[in-house]
Amino acid sequence: MARRPLLVLGTGLVLASVLAASACDPPTTLSTNADAAPTPAAAAPGASAVTAELNALPVRAHSSLTGYSREAFGPAWSDEGSVELAHNHCPTRQDILSRDLTDVVRAPDGCTIISGVLNDRYTGETIAFQRGPTTSLAVQIDHLVPLGLAWQSGARDLTAAQRLNFANDPSNLAATSGRANASKGAKDASQWLPPRSNAHCWYASAQVRVKTKYRLSVSPAEKKALGQALASCPASGTGTKGAR
Repeated sequence: MARRPLLVLGTGLVLASVLAASACDPPTTLSTNADAAPTPAAAAPGASAVTAELNALPVRAHSSLTGYSREAFGPAWSDEGSVELAHNHCPTRQDILSRDLTDVVRAPDGCTIISGVLNDRYTGETIAFQRGPTTSLAVQIDHLVPLGLAWQSGARDLTAAQRLNFANDPSNLAATSGRANASKGAKDASQWLPPRSNAHCWYASAQVRVKTKYRLSVSPAEKKALGQALASCPASGTGTKGAR
């Protein structure tokens, strides 16, 4: 397949949470904890297993956003909690950039990502990431199940510790283009799916796993859309490899 040209996406906006340098130590051993969420999620179930998980989710209309705030999920990109990569002395954003980008160059702190290349599984674009005031927002970190949607699906009833884990759980995070992240917002699967159709299986599978893990509900329209996306999965699995 011909390699797509590198795109450098810029913006004049500056977000302190994105650009603030992290006084981090080099990453240490990864940590996991069975108590990170109400129930554990399967590591890599096949499409039929994910469909079974989808069918087991409670179905109800999304509740209102009353009471929602970003702060309800703890400090942005916190290194606290009990999910994978917690307590490695690096903010979650830097952990996900390190995981999802290739050709990564780190700052002397061993943590902050200075540059790298994202092969965006949402759009199929290849994006050259360069940390800076007008360039960092070219690559953003998406919550696969958005925080607002999670709140409407039952996260309001989770403990503060569980919501902190939810917001920083690597299984619910993916690096993508700023444009794709802005387009998605807090929409559910009936309102938004990745522009790249080959990513629908992976995306739906990931959302179902996260909702299962944190005991969240789906709306009727959302369940239908997720089921249709899962129907696109290859017979051998959930399309994780092909979505890259």
